[in-house]
Amino acid sequence: MNTSTNSKLNTLFHFLKENRGYNKKVQSNSYNLFLAPFDSLEDRLYSVLHHVANTQSQPKIDILASFFQKVYSNKSQLHSFKTFINFLTDNDSCVHNYESFYYGMLRQAGWGNKTSALFTKTIYHLHNGKYGFQNSIWEDAPKVINQKEKIFLPVDAVIEATFHRIEPSTKWNFHKINKLLQDNYSSEQMEVWDDLWFWGFINQRGSGLNRKFIWNEAKYWALIETSKDEKSINTIRETSLGFLKLFDNK
Repeated sequence: MNTSTNSKLNTLFHFLKENRGYNKKVQSNSYNLFLAPFDSLEDRLYSVLHHVANTQSQPKIDILASFFQKVYSNKSQLHSFKTFINFLTDNDSCVHNYESFYYGMLRQAGWGNKTSALFTKTIYHLHNGKYGFQNSIWEDAPKVINQKEKIFLPVDAVIEATFHRIEPSTKWNFHKINKLLQDNYSSEQMEVWDDLWFWGFINQRGSGLNRKFIWNEAKYWALIETSKDEKSINTIRETSLGFLKLFDNK
């Protein structure tokens, strides 16, 4: 990572770390929406799986169907974090952490890098005690990320466009962005980078890599989980202007 890119990333990381409360509230509201209707472990897990799978712009429904058939017909494998990882990896002796969880999801039909990373991150959030949930699915899910394990950022078009804005000479993708961040930030810091999607989403307009970086209130309103009162909107707009200043002359 060259000096200029390093400086830009560190400045962006500082912004994300200082403003975690905004996306934390949005994510907490989102998790509550798809967990609140369900009481059983199985139903909560199914809800999270369906929610994440359908974040894809063009989910491969026929392929995903075989995965869901497999999960619904193996309920005995869903009762703990450990047994679910064994189920995903087909390996009873693997390490039971979030890195193994990610790679296990990546083996499943219809799941790619982004959705596997997003599901893994969501499971971590639902068990680390910071989002209003305590052991929401499994009692044995780790509440902290081991510093030796790799955590993957759920990279999509919003994040690719942001990295293109920082360094347009590189053809960014899921693997390049995660390799860069994993080489320079700890596993816990990687989880902070997850907030980048929120700030990028509400401050971009258009499509493709050369989209405009501008406060996009319509996108903020499109998110059901955001606060819609005038004070909250003014505050998020002001904070977004601080985010956008990080990209001036870049």
